[in-house]
Amino acid sequence: MLYIFSGLPGTGKTTLSSALAGELRGVYLRVDAVEQAMKEAGMLVDGPEGYMVCYAIASQNLRLGLDVIADTVNPIPITREAWRNVAESLEVPFVEIEVVCSDEREHRHRVETRKADISGFVLPTWEQVRNRHYDPWDRDRIVIDTARQTVAESLRALYEQLNNSRSI
Repeated sequence: MLYIFSGLPGTGKTTLSSALAGELRGVYLRVDAVEQAMKEAGMLVDGPEGYMVCYAIASQNLRLGLDVIADTVNPIPITREAWRNVAESLEVPFVEIEVVCSDEREHRHRVETRKADISGFVLPTWEQVRNRHYDPWDRDRIVIDTARQTVAESLRALYEQLNNSRSI
């Protein structure tokens, strides 16, 4: 199964997707880590390069029969479609999950107070998050609103929606 996470920085996407990966013992792909490693190797990362590396790694692990959890902002239809294509090309099920934080004050607080957990990675400012291009979704997906919820509550909400989507 391919779990495709999307959402702006500071919504709780990395926290939630990494928690799911830990529980499932799945392969966890975080585009921030890939792009930072590429930069440290002296590569210019100014486009889809990190995503493309993640698509290839996801494909290889899905072929091995492993669950893959993809943690990316996934802000535009072309990246969303590319993730779906990874799964569809292998005839593997997938689920799209958008993580949001509907409380702007809480979202801002998270962005302004979080610490980088990737060496050398520069976190975006609140202004950069607010001004980031992020297209609205045009298809069904699971939406998890992490505002005023603990990680455990958000993970429980995700499992409930995953179970509901499988029974349809």
